Amino acid sequence: MKLNELKPAAGSKKARRRVGRGLGSGRGKTAGRGQKGQSSRSGFSQGAGWEGGRSRLIMRLPKRGFSKPQLQFQIVNVGDLGGFEEGTAIDTETLVAVGLVRHRTRPVKLLAGGTLEVRGLAIEVDACSAAAARAVADLGGSVTVPAATEATEVQAASEEGSSSDEAASSDAGDAPGTTESA
Repeated sequence: MKLNELKPAAGSKKARRRVGRGLGSGRGKTAGRGQKGQSSRSGFSQGAGWEGGRSRLIMRLPKRGFSKPQLQFQIVNVGDLGGFEEGTAIDTETLVAVGLVRHRTRPVKLLAGGTLEVRGLAIEVDACSAAAARAVADLGGSVTVPAATEATEVQAASEEGSSSDEAASSDAGDAPGTTESA
């Protein structure tokens, strides 16, 4: 076999339909675009959801609800901290310098992915999972989280609300006319 003998497999290459090539071709004159109108003109490109000029379906439907803005944490796993030396103080600036996170202004969360082998790290992040804090503490390190971030305030408020509801329901159990299930 030589290069000039190579051919594509039979049926793998299909010639494109050449429209607008005379009345006898079956796709002549208007070339399958119909008579008049915007879609028959050259350069017309119909976008997603186009309905011929009528109001689009997505515009006609009622809009409901809203999207709650969420804190976008930059994630760092404890396994990623293996490149630091023992007793290093780690904060957001250090993580940016090493390349573990990209943005100085976005909050950083420490998770327990991987295994930590460096002892005595002093880590300061915006949020931390309990398992990650335990992994660092087991090797003699410490994790400090700033006192109030927006996420912790919301979580604390919801926990206070549920604990006050529980207290109210336990007080209501002493009132006459209530039944307790055994």
